[in-house]
Amino acid sequence: MVRTLRYHATSPLRCLATLLTVVACAGGSIGYAQSEPGPAPQNRTDALRADMRRLIEEAKGEVYPALVHITLVSSTYYGGKEIRHRRAGSGTIITPQGHVLTNQHVTDNGRRFRCTLADKRELSAELVGEDPLTDLAVLKLDLAETGDLGPNVSVATIGDSSRLLVGDHVLAMGSPWALSRSVTSGIVSNTERVFAGWAGEHDPDEMRLAQGQRTGLYTRWIQHDAAINPGNSGGPLVNLKGEVIGVNELGRLWGGDMGFAIPGNLAKEVAEALIRDGVVARSWIGVSFKAIERTGLERGVLVDSIVQDSPADRAGIVPGDVVVALDGEALTIRYPEEIPLLLKRVADYAIGSSIAVTCERDGAVRETVVTTAKLEKDKGEELAFHGWGMTALDITPMAAREHLLDTTAGVLVSGVRSGRGAALAKPPLSKNDVVKSIETRPISDLSDFTDAYESVMASDPLPEYVLVEFERQGKIYLTLLEPKPEEDRDPPPEIAKAWVGVAVQPFLKDLAERMGPEEAAGFRITQVYPRTKAAQSDLKVGDVVTHLNDRRFKPRRPEDGGMFQREVRRLDIDDTATLTIVREGQQLKTQVVLERTRIRPDEAKRDRNRDFELTVRELTFFDRVDNRWGDDVKGVIAIHVESAGWAGLGGIRPGDLIQRIDDLEISDLASYREAMRTIDKRRPERIVFGLLRGVRTRFQYVEPEWTP
Repeated sequence: MVRTLRYHATSPLRCLATLLTVVACAGGSIGYAQSEPGPAPQNRTDALRADMRRLIEEAKGEVYPALVHITLVSSTYYGGKEIRHRRAGSGTIITPQGHVLTNQHVTDNGRRFRCTLADKRELSAELVGEDPLTDLAVLKLDLAETGDLGPNVSVATIGDSSRLLVGDHVLAMGSPWALSRSVTSGIVSNTERVFAGWAGEHDPDEMRLAQGQRTGLYTRWIQHDAAINPGNSGGPLVNLKGEVIGVNELGRLWGGDMGFAIPGNLAKEVAEALIRDGVVARSWIGVSFKAIERTGLERGVLVDSIVQDSPADRAGIVPGDVVVALDGEALTIRYPEEIPLLLKRVADYAIGSSIAVTCERDGAVRETVVTTAKLEKDKGEELAFHGWGMTALDITPMAAREHLLDTTAGVLVSGVRSGRGAALAKPPLSKNDVVKSIETRPISDLSDFTDAYESVMASDPLPEYVLVEFERQGKIYLTLLEPKPEEDRDPPPEIAKAWVGVAVQPFLKDLAERMGPEEAAGFRITQVYPRTKAAQSDLKVGDVVTHLNDRRFKPRRPEDGGMFQREVRRLDIDDTATLTIVREGQQLKTQVVLERTRIRPDEAKRDRNRDFELTVRELTFFDRVDNRWGDDVKGVIAIHVESAGWAGLGGIRPGDLIQRIDDLEISDLASYREAMRTIDKRRPERIVFGLLRGVRTRFQYVEPEWTP
């Protein structure tokens, strides 16, 4: 069973770990508060309580000024398209240069980072490096915006987590649930936690941050009961000396008595490597180990599995061997908690090192030498290709093994979009296919695929079909894919037909009988639309229409609501229709001149701006009626706003009536398009959208990033 830790989702770790989730991210920020002096201690208990309060306050004061609230725009890929999200988390400033230590699952696929400091300044940041195998990452604040950290912001100290003992008091800091900075306290419950099943099984390879990405291989978590919630991810775990001795990573979804932090010593080592090199270089030999606690063995560690053609495989090590020594040093791994230390010991060898391995096999001792290889990434880079309706990712050695591929050449199809080119190809592409060539051009990696895609999409005219060669379960196929750029088309308007300017509801037999014996079934008028010919007639709200000319209405179910206007459409525009109505028990006849149907909101012309990721449409008659807007109300209505796009990040929402953009008045779709063209030429740092939301006017400030 694969253990998968998902952002803001329950983690399916066996037994105990089923209660856990990755602490996802949300938050805000406030400055840290000064505590009020308490009353003078009256006895020993009061004195101890006062001492603890002082220790907590002092420890908090050492780290709070270095606490950072992180917000970002990130991408995920699903169903053949890219989806952008807004996420947030916590971090700690660990260098005077502005390096921020946090979790990798916070920064994963981040496109834009902003950090709020203790003094409430908000600075942009860039990603320095990520290490998913330990779920750690480092950002760097753009201090060019302010010059330095400032007097109210400091650097936290990372302490020695190996000195931590069960029962020690700790503080968890961060920005939970989009609230301001907070601190919770608890004690250390375990200093070497690994996740094992009821039978004591523990396989580090099974714990995943996301599909295809392992984590926690080298980690023995610090378990504590200081409450951490979504938003605390990446925040510091602090001892009472004011030192960061862990980075909070896992916790109960609703807080509670179980939190897990990456030890500070491991975090410091990884952070230094990321700051220095941008990556953590590790050795790999292709072995999975099992502790000998339940095997009946007296010494060594059991080789549980071997990766084919790995360094260990080439050295002749096989599953079932018992490794009893590395480089002449005796080795015994009795318990699962010791496995991460062994894996880290192997990973810490310089890449290309020769390790003397002593094994026992069938009672005989065997010596061999393993030459380590570089540990490659588990999951490759992923991109969306909108014109072909698909997403694809690089094939790493790990992905090649998991998909039973002979080579890493090509790209792996990670998703296809229904109704688009890849899904409509003949035969269609599907998830986990491997694209080997495009128009006979070999594809070795995602960069090659991107170049080929851009070359095709830049053709004028576009080719009718693109020849794609792909592999599926060892078989090689050819297919023809039709490239289509994403087009913005207005919905086709309905052909103008006759219409009566009223809204109606089916007035069914049961309802008519309930209202009184004099009532009749038909269509009850619920609204007479203003500024229509119906409004100039004798029709009123509450009238029940029983006949249109000579046609009798007999609606039988609520779904028959469209029957009235359908019958009207059979007539001609400008005809005069006779309606038979029942009003207060009296049957009357009235005449109304039929007019042209009005454009509905779903037929309105629209405009999609890909830079701002904002789609708007023109105002319709029904918008004015529903919102009680007069003819003097102008603008365009936002109908789709990507939450992590420029407009979404600026606070614009679907349903907003945009009436002004900077100094440009928006009266209709044409003036909106002209305003957006003007803005694109000016490219200001900040744009003010004046809009109407409900009954209130608002000003929303959008900060675009004009660089690609």
